[in-house]
Amino acid sequence: MNNLELRKHANDVRKGIVTAVHSAKAGHPGGSLSAADVYTYLYFEEMNIDPKNPDMEDRDRFVLSKGHTAPGLYSTLANRGFFPVEDLKTLRKLGSYLQGHPSIHIPGVDMSSGSLGQGISAAVGMALGAKMNNKSFRVYTLLGDGEIQEGQVWEAAMFAGHRKLDNLCVIVDNNNLQIDGPIDQVCSPYPIDKKFEAFNFHVINVDAHDFDALRAAFKEARETKGMPTCLVIHSVKGKGVSFMENQAGWHGKAPNDEEYAVAMVDLDRIAAELEKEGEA
Repeated sequence: MNNLELRKHANDVRKGIVTAVHSAKAGHPGGSLSAADVYTYLYFEEMNIDPKNPDMEDRDRFVLSKGHTAPGLYSTLANRGFFPVEDLKTLRKLGSYLQGHPSIHIPGVDMSSGSLGQGISAAVGMALGAKMNNKSFRVYTLLGDGEIQEGQVWEAAMFAGHRKLDNLCVIVDNNNLQIDGPIDQVCSPYPIDKKFEAFNFHVINVDAHDFDALRAAFKEARETKGMPTCLVIHSVKGKGVSFMENQAGWHGKAPNDEEYAVAMVDLDRIAAELEKEGEA
């Protein structure tokens, strides 16, 4: 898939995120939007998956460790064909299967998650299981940069590095903001790359919004043998929505009707620009 197609899919994913959170009147748009390009690359290009057979035995696995950004995962799964895009409007509503954190009963979701720090442990277990059973699938997990303040993250990282789980790819969404503000002011985890290197990870720093850079980074991760890989993706919180970008206040707040209208104007403008680029 070429970059223009990926950028169009990513913009659709962002529209789904904003629509879902607005409809729910609750949720976490900032970190969902910052990771939208990575979600898109994983599900439209990188991972071995089949929306028509979501439980395919040898599929690649994905664990959303920062489970509060479920709107990003849900929108990606919907746009990839795992369930109807229209269902995104039921986010967090009574009786909906799309609740505030991912649940394993949702088509395409490989692990229930929500409590920060725990998703990477589940991903490490999946990767170890694949090794023990001589399976070729890869395991991907997405963490928040604020989440890595949790000690359990480093216990899991130590184990993964020790067991040389080269079928594991840890992705840290480094948008530098958490609910209380900049991560380096709340409780700095920097330098993130050096910390993962100390746990015997191969580390790649990459622009989260550059599909060429993402393609090269994931290729390097696949080709790395004898150790797990950590991608530190440098992103913009709220990416794509003008008034949400780099604003910690949009970590866990839904847009009202007026803000939703502005956000959709922003994303429709990007869509129009992409269409024009495709016609050029």
